[in-house]
Amino acid sequence: MKKNSKGWKRGLPWGFAVLLLALLVVSFWPKPIPVETAAVDVGPLTVSVFEEGKTRVRQRYVVSPPIAGFLERIPLRAGATVIAGQTVLAVLHPEPSGFLDPRSKAQAEAALQAARRLRQQRQAELERSEVVLDLAQKQFARADALRKSGTVTEQAWDEASSQLQVRRREASAARFALDVAGFEVEQAQAALMQAVSPASESMPLPLVAPVSGHVLNVFEENARVVAAGQPLLEVGDLQDLEAEIELLSSDAVGVAPGAEVIIEQWGGDRPLRGRVALVERGGFTKVSALGVEEQRVKVRVDFLEWPAQVLGDRYRVEARIVTWHGDQVLQVPTGALFRRGNRWMAFLDDEGTARLREVEIGRSNGIHAQVLAGLSEKDRVIVHPPDSITDGAAVEEVKTAR
Repeated sequence: MKKNSKGWKRGLPWGFAVLLLALLVVSFWPKPIPVETAAVDVGPLTVSVFEEGKTRVRQRYVVSPPIAGFLERIPLRAGATVIAGQTVLAVLHPEPSGFLDPRSKAQAEAALQAARRLRQQRQAELERSEVVLDLAQKQFARADALRKSGTVTEQAWDEASSQLQVRRREASAARFALDVAGFEVEQAQAALMQAVSPASESMPLPLVAPVSGHVLNVFEENARVVAAGQPLLEVGDLQDLEAEIELLSSDAVGVAPGAEVIIEQWGGDRPLRGRVALVERGGFTKVSALGVEEQRVKVRVDFLEWPAQVLGDRYRVEARIVTWHGDQVLQVPTGALFRRGNRWMAFLDDEGTARLREVEIGRSNGIHAQVLAGLSEKDRVIVHPPDSITDGAAVEEVKTAR
């Protein structure tokens, strides 16, 4: 017994040494790197540009006197409601001037004839827009009936619906232009009466509202002598609004008329749908908040739906303009992509082993990117790979709380 006890005691240090060596091996053995993964899948992908803008009354009318005279103080303020042909915007006392000379009389007659010709032109434009609107209404009714039977695509129905909205806007604009032309005829007639009848010089000349809507701006509210054609007020219809978005010229290149627009952060509880009506072809320079000069382009957007709340002129909005959309697009989270030189790379999770893969990508919306080559559906990529990952390294997927 004593001999066996001494042998056990002699082997005890060796046992501790083996245990210590095993602990050292285990502690320094490379452990799998915890990573977060995501699947490469096929689905819809929408690419858009996001920018701030403001609302704008599309048809604006600047009221000015046809003749010089003394202007009474204007009691109206911006936001006041006006009715076409009824609301008196300003009262002008014509000055006793040389309006009786033949030259002035001839000018007044010519101005009246020009105003009448313009009114005829606006009438023809209104008739044309009403015919186009009637055709758009018939096409939409036909598309709506086919949609219920399932024989027309949603895209075709959306196009017919947007065309109907645009034609309604055009008809409304043509009707507004005709009302303005009629007001200009009345103003020209009033100026001619001042040239023909000396007795009328002492009679005040009321300037009535050319259209129904609201006063947008008051340029001259004090009583004073004004010249012919001097701007006094600006009026417009707040129900005829559009959005004016100032895009970077590099972003505006990818925007086409008819593109879908989502109006956000306008003050309501849900976004509004819109459609690009016009991309202006002339840019301008604007200095950003950081002092950087930027080339901007104005994009005008028509509202396809109207909010329950009242929007006014020059209200701030944010617009998301769709530049590209695909229904079945192979895509990968952009957080899984990184650059090596001029190449896009990604790490795949190959059953616990990281595999470096070169990827060719197409369009991107900042969250997902279109995959053109290098990955296939159902592949799992490592999102935000740490710097310690190398090709062939052991990795372990970690579930993150969402």
